[in-house]
This record gives sequence, C-alpha cells and structure tokens, in this order.
Amino acid sequence: MSAPQVQELARELLRENPAGISLRLRLNKLNFEVKTNRAELAQELKRYYRPFIEPSQGEAQITVYALETPAWDCGLELRHKPLEPGKAKIKEEYIDLVGGRLVRKRLTGMVFIFGGQTNLALGPCLANPNQVINFINNRQIQWELERGALLAHAAGVCGPGLGLAMAGQAGKGKSTLALHLMSRGATFISNDRLMVTKGQNGPVMTGLAKLPRINPGTALNNPNLKKVMSLEDQERFAALPPDQLWALEHKYDVDIDTCFGPGLIKMGFSLDMLALLDWDRDAGACRLDQVDLADHPNLLASFMKEPGLFYLPPKGQNAPSQEDYLRVLTGARVFVLSGGVDFAKAADMLAGELQKS
Repeated sequence: MSAPQVQELARELLRENPAGISLRLRLNKLNFEVKTNRAELAQELKRYYRPFIEPSQGEAQITVYALETPAWDCGLELRHKPLEPGKAKIKEEYIDLVGGRLVRKRLTGMVFIFGGQTNLALGPCLANPNQVINFINNRQIQWELERGALLAHAAGVCGPGLGLAMAGQAGKGKSTLALHLMSRGATFISNDRLMVTKGQNGPVMTGLAKLPRINPGTALNNPNLKKVMSLEDQERFAALPPDQLWALEHKYDVDIDTCFGPGLIKMGFSLDMLALLDWDRDAGACRLDQVDLADHPNLLASFMKEPGLFYLPPKGQNAPSQEDYLRVLTGARVFVLSGGVDFAKAADMLAGELQKS
C-alpha cells in the first residue's frame, strides 16, 4: 500500500472528529492556535500554558489539532525508530507520507501527523497531555530550525542584562542548576531545549514552553521548590540515604509562577555565557573555569541536539556540524564546571557572572 497524502489524511480525520474548541498561545514571537474536540483537554493545556495564553491577535502562524479518540490503527506499515544509545525499549514507529510524516507512540497509541501546514495529534490525549504538549513544542522547533536556528540540549536563564545557557550529559543537573539560579534572582528561559541563532551582537537563545521536571532531591534542597511536594512526600524522601535519593526517578513538574512568582519567564534572550557541566559527585571542590570551546569538542557535543522524528528537514538541508555550532556561539563566554557537584556554590559563581554588565 502506498503512503497517503498528509493533507488528505488529516482532512478525513478532522471530518470524523470536528474540533470546535480553540486556545490561542504566543510562544516566543509565534501565534499558535490549538483546536480540540474536548473541553477537558483545552482546560489542561490552558493550565499548563498559562503564562503563554494570549487573546486572538491576527491569524495564527501555526495551528495544531488535538483530537481525543480511541487509539487509532492507521492501517499502514510503520517502521521502528532505531534505539537511542542507553535506551532499552523502542518507543516510536513511523512512516513518511506524501508531504509529511506519521509517528505513533507504541506505549500509548497516540498518533501524530505533520508536514507543511498540517499538525494533528489524535488518540487518548486526555490520558497523555504531556505528549500533546511535546508535539506543540516540536512545532515551534520545526519553525525555528527551518529558519536557521540550531537545536541545543541545554537549559537557559538570564539576569538583568546577560543570558546563560547550561549544557551537559543527561543527569549532570542542568535543570537543577537553572532552578538554583532562579532562587538567586534569575529569570527562566528554558529547561531542556534551546534554539540558538546568530544575532547582530552575538548568539541569541530561544526557549520552549516546557516546565522543568525535577526529582525529590532537587525539591528538598531548594526552599522555592519544596511546595511541589506534599508534606507526606517531603518526610518520606527526606528519610532516604543520599545515594538512594540521588538515584530516584520520581519526577515533579515545577510551575514557575507558583514556585518563584509571576513574570519570571522569557522565551528569548541573548546567549552571553555557556556553562558546560563536566562535574561528578564526590570529585573534590567545584570549579568554574573560562575556556575556549574549540578545545573541548566532547563538551560541545553535549550541547548539540538532533531534532529527532518530529522534525522534517527542508529538502537539501544537511545536519549541522560542530563547526556550525562553534560559529553560532561566537561571542559567548564559555565556562566549564568541573570537580564535585555543588549546586549552591556553582549557582553563586554563575549568579555573580550574570550580574556583570
């Protein structure tokens, strides 16, 4: 069976599942409209995207449909996404359509169809709102990368006049460090993904509307974050040995407005500094050293991020190289955090750098 045309497939599904409920978002400089067939899903998305809700102001540049349906059997032969390093389960399967792509989440049965002006999520959305949120955010990534941005695996914050990105291998603590900096007065930009472009005066970073997710140890060790946990959870996790607490996979969403106050989110700012996390537990005193990024290709690799299945590169576009990332980061001061993991000390040092003009 040949692959269908993405727009025709989407039109058929929308005829069967009319989406009459609308939500307008402003993500960075983009006007989004999210349309759904369930009021409960609209309310969940409204709660999550509360700082980014905007009344209708002109035509939406990106429209995303989120349709609550039973898990849908598309009747197409899907290919498994190759296993990522360190992963044990294949989570996604896909097929390239005429003018786009279809991706299916194997565990939940959620299906995503996209390409051109088509952006459609369908399946048990109410049970998996996080996957709808990720799809919306991936549409922003698609837009930014089509226009020359590079994707980074990094968190971002800013001070009064300077912006800081933090990158490191998974588990190095970039999100935790960003939240410690917020406790010292920084403003939140992004938790785990940044899009980086070359501005007139140096690199510029753009964030995603994605709440940080933290483990119990992070919440217990930052007074601003304790409120994400119930008192029962605080007592239960505080009683655990440090090694066991560090290894826990239990996660909490951090509502920035609730934990730090309103108005502390910016989606775009200059990227004046990049901190690369190359530290380890129990490795001595924490150090912050300014370096030449070209001398640390292994650390630069931790900043680089492949977009994955939810990005359709324009025809003829090649994957960016380390040299491309070095060029776009020209003008940013680069630091390496080494030695032992010490979030309080690292946050104090970086907060001092953010206060400089």
